Amino acid sequence: MFASLAEPNFRTYVTGAFVSNIGTWVQRVAQDWLVLQLSGNSPVAVGITTALQFLPALLLSPVGGLLADRFDKRRLLMFTQSWMAVSSLILGLLAVTGSAATVHVYVLAFVFGMGSALDVPARQAFVSEMVGAERLTNAIGLNSSAFNAARLIGPGVAGLIIAAFGSGWAILTNGVSYLAFLLALALLDEARLVRSEPLPRAKGQLREGFRYVTQRSDLVVALGVGFAVGTWGMNFQMTNVLMARNEFGLGATAYGVLGSVMGIGSLVGALLAARRKAAPSLRFVVASASVFAVFLGISGLAPTAHVYAVCLPLLGLSALITLTATNMYVQTNVDAQVRGRVMALYMTLLMGGTPIGSPLLGLLADHFGPRAPMVGGALLQAATIILVVLVVRTVIARRGDDGPQAPITPQTPITPQTPITPSATSRSDAAAS
Repeated sequence: MFASLAEPNFRTYVTGAFVSNIGTWVQRVAQDWLVLQLSGNSPVAVGITTALQFLPALLLSPVGGLLADRFDKRRLLMFTQSWMAVSSLILGLLAVTGSAATVHVYVLAFVFGMGSALDVPARQAFVSEMVGAERLTNAIGLNSSAFNAARLIGPGVAGLIIAAFGSGWAILTNGVSYLAFLLALALLDEARLVRSEPLPRAKGQLREGFRYVTQRSDLVVALGVGFAVGTWGMNFQMTNVLMARNEFGLGATAYGVLGSVMGIGSLVGALLAARRKAAPSLRFVVASASVFAVFLGISGLAPTAHVYAVCLPLLGLSALITLTATNMYVQTNVDAQVRGRVMALYMTLLMGGTPIGSPLLGLLADHFGPRAPMVGGALLQAATIILVVLVVRTVIARRGDDGPQAPITPQTPITPQTPITPSATSRSDAAAS
């Protein structure tokens, strides 16, 4: 389960990321609580904030993937992490001084999202430079474990800080926590990194990555699952605060505890993923996303806060298994020379769907109550996955393809039809985590 930690660079990286991720969860809780306070408990305002934070992923993730293929990933990460730290510190200072307004949260959520959109593809691809191909699947699981172990701590810490000092101090905590990750990046032994050869500048490189995916029916299904989950299912940043405050009338401390309870299931899911010795099949990816939709709907129907709290670990478990399985499948089934761009496209669909889903689900909450985003999101997620699979099968039937192009038989290696420039070939066969 912990094989990847034998690599010193990965140990240092995960330690720094763990501290920073605690701060990330603190800010997620505090930012939503701050928006509710400033907007008079408006679900739409929370949805807009979430949408603005993830909108840059829709616009900039492909660019981030191209930058990850072209430049030194470690230096790129130091830049993006500093960008997000400054954004958090500014928002925290505005809140602490009593100067924050809803529009400030909107603007800084968007600015923060810009840094995240460029950061995620580089982080995904950088892990492959720290661990070998034989430990890649394990590293993906451990990365998720560190993030979700932080989720156990972060929301509870946020609730305590908000209750004692206010949302602004909780957000400032996140700004300071980035120092741990920046220090970890600075301490990495560059001699032990398996560098990927930088992609030379050329025209049409973004289109090349897109064509690669469209010629792979299995990747189309996997990315479609990511879009469905990211757009309609992974809106906990909004749904949890609405259920806690507007449905059950809970305070900041109880809201933070609910986030930590959900993190228990997420951590278990990540640890189970770390035990995998091989990437999951595409059929497993589709099935796990369907199970997640079922648990999402059940959680939205929970009659009391206690029942809701019992449902949350199961929801976190199913969500994490789905995300990790999809991530593993995409990373381990793409050619190294287009990895950054394919992962950027995956993250564009996974995170970029949030600006579409969050405002719509916020409107549902505004008209039908706090439960509507969870129940409606579950139905929309299931419908989107079914639609993607049916469309892909129809296209394949029209082509008369079988074998490698079949959407639910991913184990067969598939050679991209789009030629890749030989000079862009990576020295590492490991996929990004």
